[in-house]
Amino acid sequence: MRASTRLRADLRARLWHNPPVDLLMTLTFAGLVVAIFAMWRRLAAVERAVRHLRVELAEAQLQAQSEPPVAARPAVAAPPPVERRDEPAVVRRPLDPASVAPASSESMRPPEPAAPPRPRFEMPSFEALVGGRLPVWVGGAALVLAGVFLVRLSIESGLLTPGIRTALAGLFALLLLAGGEVARRLPATRDDPRIAQVLAGAGIASAYATLYLAAAAYDLVSPLAGFAIMLAITGVALGLALRHGPPTAVMALAGGFAAPLVAGFDAAGIGPLLVYLGLFVAALLWLAVARGWVWLALAAGASAFGWAGFLLAAVRADEVAGVAAFIVALALGVTLALPSAGIQRPWLRAAPLVAGLAQLLLAAPLLDFGPLAWGFYLVLSAAALFLAWRDPKLMPAPVAALGLVLVLLGVGLMRPAPGVTATAAVLATLLFAVPGQLLSRTSRGWALLGVVGTVGPVLAAQLAATRLLAPSFWCLLDLLLAAACGWLSWRHRERANDQDVGLVGGALAAATLLGAGLQQIVPGALVALPLAAAMAALAGWGRATGDASVRRLTLLPLLGLLVLALIPLAQVTEAFGRSLFGEMLPYRLLPPLRDILRFLALPTAVLVAILFADRQSFGRARRIALAIAGGAVPLLAYLLLKQPLAIAEPAAFAAVGFIERAVITQALLLAGWALVRNRRLPRVANLLLALGVARIVWFDLMVFNPAGVPQAVGAVPLLNAATLHLGVAAALFWTLPPRRGTRPIAAALTLLALVATVRQLTHGSVLTGPLGTGENWGYSAAMLGQSLFWLWRGITAKASDLRLLGLLLLTATTFKVFLVDAAALEGVLRILSFLGLGFALIGIGWAYRRFLTGAGSAPPADRAPA
Repeated sequence: MRASTRLRADLRARLWHNPPVDLLMTLTFAGLVVAIFAMWRRLAAVERAVRHLRVELAEAQLQAQSEPPVAARPAVAAPPPVERRDEPAVVRRPLDPASVAPASSESMRPPEPAAPPRPRFEMPSFEALVGGRLPVWVGGAALVLAGVFLVRLSIESGLLTPGIRTALAGLFALLLLAGGEVARRLPATRDDPRIAQVLAGAGIASAYATLYLAAAAYDLVSPLAGFAIMLAITGVALGLALRHGPPTAVMALAGGFAAPLVAGFDAAGIGPLLVYLGLFVAALLWLAVARGWVWLALAAGASAFGWAGFLLAAVRADEVAGVAAFIVALALGVTLALPSAGIQRPWLRAAPLVAGLAQLLLAAPLLDFGPLAWGFYLVLSAAALFLAWRDPKLMPAPVAALGLVLVLLGVGLMRPAPGVTATAAVLATLLFAVPGQLLSRTSRGWALLGVVGTVGPVLAAQLAATRLLAPSFWCLLDLLLAAACGWLSWRHRERANDQDVGLVGGALAAATLLGAGLQQIVPGALVALPLAAAMAALAGWGRATGDASVRRLTLLPLLGLLVLALIPLAQVTEAFGRSLFGEMLPYRLLPPLRDILRFLALPTAVLVAILFADRQSFGRARRIALAIAGGAVPLLAYLLLKQPLAIAEPAAFAAVGFIERAVITQALLLAGWALVRNRRLPRVANLLLALGVARIVWFDLMVFNPAGVPQAVGAVPLLNAATLHLGVAAALFWTLPPRRGTRPIAAALTLLALVATVRQLTHGSVLTGPLGTGENWGYSAAMLGQSLFWLWRGITAKASDLRLLGLLLLTATTFKVFLVDAAALEGVLRILSFLGLGFALIGIGWAYRRFLTGAGSAPPADRAPA
């Protein structure tokens, strides 16, 4: 506290005795020049427009005088009527003058002149600006600053007594005011109103400075007399501003706000200064309302808030409360005055309230977040709510107030003793939630206040001060407020698909509080349960109301569940990556079973249930949810299938590695096959089938081929893991519709199953070892038998694809026998092999022609097998 006091004392000393005051004066002078230039531009444009209108009016009058009356104008002879030859002549009678109605006065009136075009703004020349207009206003500002620095010099040098200084300053102000009136009447200067405006404005600013010297710096007059004199000066300033126009008001504005800096802003204490500023701002606002000067109202409010911010940084700790009270009054006063001054934009109307709330946000730490700080803040927030209820254009103010209150609650609750702030959280909830809930059906702003006002304070308190209440009490409070938000959403249920804030926001707030409440009481093993419950609640409410926005909200808890599962998913990704490049023990890298169940199994089960229960769940985001479910279900199945065998050692991999891999691959293939047979989710089915085939090609044939990597497949012929794995896979593809292009895949898997069977018959459970002659002939015999079977089946079933497969396999077997098998034989065995192959091929050719083509006739058209 002592360091803070020394800092403020040093700041005050610097402001009074050091160059920053000169800098402030320079900035004031520059701002005054800019304001004067802006006002001059507006006045110049108005003067040009008036001159243009006068010229146009004179030309219109001359034109009206030069035109003759309508009755004196010569009549124009009407053209003779044209008679058609095919029509009889019409006998024309003379017109009776009495039968012709006289022309009305309206028809005899000359046409009105067209409206003159709008004058265009023309930028004055540099010579006219710098040489003729700008020096006048700069000179007025120089007069004001000359008086200010003259008084300051007399104070610093000690040459004059306080009374003489004040008298001289007052005399200087009176001379300037008198000079303004003389310039207004003097023939040499009355044609240029800027001279009188500048002198009057400089006199007003000097009068304010003199008053502050007499009342605050030197105590020459009592506070009551000082306020009376200030009111008189303010009245004179307002009268002169009404008399001379905006330039004088600009000078009064600058002088009035700069006056307290002459003798030191805290020379007489903070109280008189705040009263002075308040009365001065009130006078400026009255003038702005009376003349409709929007710029003056905005400038007065902005300057006053600038003073308030400066005082918050400069005054002592015991004076902050007075500044905060001034901020509350200032925000309310400026807000009430702006509509009468002609401001209609909502964000400008609400700007004073927002500025006051922001400055009170800075004042709260200086007041130690005590009752006084929260009292000021909640009072101004209540005023913002009341004014928004009376005028809907002020709705941005309470919305901003609620946002700043939440920030202030979060900061205050992190302090060691948050007792007062905790009470303020309850009051803030009642202050914003109750009117927001009751008025939610009137506008979107009130609905937003009802939603955020109900859920915001409790969540801020729960995050910043978790130990403030026991977990069970937090849970009860969250559930009660969730019920309130659900009631709000239920009241707006008939506004489905209208993007209603009450319906959508209430549902989201209720789900958020439900998840936050459950998070307080569930054990760590069920950390995903609150989000899963919120997702289920949103899905159920979206289905009940049919609102598309509520259904889309269901994606938010799902994304939260994905965030929770990032660490397990990263572990799974690493295991996948390493297994693709030959890691035999990826189980070591997988997350433990407990993490799999709580981070993946529970969310996936809830997600799948929602997708199947409501075919319109998640709305437009349904594809995203389906994609997540499509990836989560196979992933979860993979992780669960990895758990029973738990292959974590090389010996275990050699014993059951192939069996585990085959089970996972068969699960993918069976799932895809079932979806194809049921004609559901064709893209997912194709993806599952493709993954199964890819696993067979990559893992079983390339990376972990059992012929090269020792792995047990079983000792029983035909019933070993290798034969069953490839045979079942082939059977699944054979039973799929042929038009899907699955026959080549089925044929390839069938050949792999035959090869695996022959290899197992010759090597036993472990398929590693050299290729022998018997094994080689076994492959040829199996391939020949398979080709004959396909040819026979293709002939009998009229299936061209089977006949083609049989012929291709027969050709490949023939080349293998001639080029590989027969080359290894000698003598009688070679002769017998060629004889057997020759008779077999002749028989196949005779049968193919006999049963398919009908004794040389052209082959009939193939029919698809039943």
